[in-house]
Amino acid sequence: MPVIAVDGPAGSGKSSVCRGVAERLGLRYLDTGAMYRAMTWAMIESGVDVDDADAVASAASDVTIVSGTDPRQPTIHVGDIDVSGPIRGDAVTEAVSAVSAVPSVRQRLVALQRDEVAAAREAGAGIIVEGRDITTVVLPDADLKVFVTADAAVRARRRAIQDVTLGKEDVDVDRTESALRARDTKDSSRAASPLAQAQDAVLLDTTDLSLDQVVDQLVGMVEELPRT
Repeated sequence: MPVIAVDGPAGSGKSSVCRGVAERLGLRYLDTGAMYRAMTWAMIESGVDVDDADAVASAASDVTIVSGTDPRQPTIHVGDIDVSGPIRGDAVTEAVSAVSAVPSVRQRLVALQRDEVAAAREAGAGIIVEGRDITTVVLPDADLKVFVTADAAVRARRRAIQDVTLGKEDVDVDRTESALRARDTKDSSRAASPLAQAQDAVLLDTTDLSLDQVVDQLVGMVEELPRT
């Protein structure tokens, strides 16, 4: 069964696409961004200064993160607490880049991510893993590597629609676009595992495509892989 690695900037649609592909092909699904958000939530709840890398590194070692891999209902817990809702709040969104940049945090979560892939392989199941360093760091030997992107303005509109769906008020598309561009800069310029397109990753620009069209394209790529 295949191991699919997908990277891309915030708002590119990779989470929805990966879930759609996983559901259609019967694969497991791992949202690594949710893992970093969960760690960030834990730091905020503990009163840790997220801009103090040493403090984050020290506190992170005591945090237990558990990810569900069912694409129909992916879950994320910190210990026994379901944080799938809280991790999408503004406080976490604003702090996650700082926490994600801490090398020891990345090392720990990358190990957890690889464990999930190993568990899928052991169970004879395929898995699609999405994030920002999956093709370059976490799974450089994946069967298929894809970099999903889209124009920043389109990504902002998509994120704004998502925010409205989540019940957020005072959604401003221009402000969302500025925040996404700032996040892009932080993620692509950090020293630890920066966001980048792997040389052998397929570029998939979703700017002018619907969700179904993107899912169709990625499913087609998976189906063209050599059978093992």
